[in-house]
Amino acid sequence: MFNETPFTLFLILVNVMVSGYTLYGDQSLVDRLAFRPARVLRDREYYRLLTAGFVHAGPGHLAFNMLTLFFFGPALEQLLGSAGFLLVYFVSELTAHGVTLWWQRGSHAYAAVGASGAISGVLLAFCLFRPFDRIGLFFAIWMPAWLFAVGFLGFSVYAMKQRKAGALGGIAHEAHLGGAVGGLLTTLLLEPSALSIFFRQIF
Repeated sequence: MFNETPFTLFLILVNVMVSGYTLYGDQSLVDRLAFRPARVLRDREYYRLLTAGFVHAGPGHLAFNMLTLFFFGPALEQLLGSAGFLLVYFVSELTAHGVTLWWQRGSHAYAAVGASGAISGVLLAFCLFRPFDRIGLFFAIWMPAWLFAVGFLGFSVYAMKQRKAGALGGIAHEAHLGGAVGGLLTTLLLEPSALSIFFRQIF
């Protein structure tokens, strides 16, 4: 499988190596690489827009993200080609942190890590081409990909508002939303027929 989709494997390996080193080797790197809006805006540490996507909060966080990338990355890389897949992945990462930067611009304590934003873009891009593939929520509740995508975006918008009011926290929902939108738009720019492919299958 990975012979035809080498960059999915490459991203998984880089994530595992960097996250593994920061978790079990030099934990000070987590703070130095994490996405911190205050540092980006005040100190112009723009590299954090990308480096945060290769650091994870723990082995479970890393495993869940890499497992999701393992399931959906190869299919998208075959559909868009390696260059297109990488573009979707990294644009999604940037839009994820761009939305978070705006949403958390007034927070000096906010910090986030993980590839969830980029993987959200990969997942939503995948849904354009294969909306009826089955996706398992926590590997227990199975649903078509398009329904998962709608619920994912809807809950992210709701949770963003709730967390700002102090009601929810812990998950970077704004990054999920930003990454998903970035992945969709980038895929449509690369493959404009993706939207018609989606609607033909839906209707």
